[in-house]
Amino acid sequence: MAVTGAVKKKLTFEDYLLTPEINLRYEIIDGEMIMSPAPTIEHQWIIGNIMDVLRPHVKRRKLGVALPAPLDVVVSRKPLRTRQPDILYISFERSGKSARELREMKVFELAPDLVIEILSPGETRRTLKSKLEDYIKIGVRECWLISAESNTVEVLRLSSQGATRINLYGAGDTIRSEVLSSFTMKVAGVFADY
Repeated sequence: MAVTGAVKKKLTFEDYLLTPEINLRYEIIDGEMIMSPAPTIEHQWIIGNIMDVLRPHVKRRKLGVALPAPLDVVVSRKPLRTRQPDILYISFERSGKSARELREMKVFELAPDLVIEILSPGETRRTLKSKLEDYIKIGVRECWLISAESNTVEVLRLSSQGATRINLYGAGDTIRSEVLSSFTMKVAGVFADY
């Protein structure tokens, strides 16, 4: 008797809409849910440091909203593809939505202006390239790649021509954003103990 492997059913957009809330890190790549291991304490610490500065900045100036993961950003409905940037910023101006409208969205199908990714030790060039391609596809304008290993922040401009490095910031530098021109943050603050 031949043994056959189980056939995995790929998630469709309709399946996704019926899925209960999951407070775990995952992305859906071509209908397949890919779970990520729990982030490290350092990873979460960096997110906290950035959110402590970024969220009050955009809120005070009524520019938009900054949100941490987990939050699905739909890249495509068919095949179903989502990404969960560590932090995203979306402007009211570009989205055409108010804070209340953004908050009440059931599915996030808008292009963030800025995504921030903290690189994990297991991150490969291939997975990073795939993420950047997805962000470019939906119209994300800027991406920060944060390396805890080298204490650096690489800022990339994303466009239909691809990803272009704006700058690589290291110790003693102040990060600047093209998307949020009024926002600056010291690299030391990203990696600070407190």
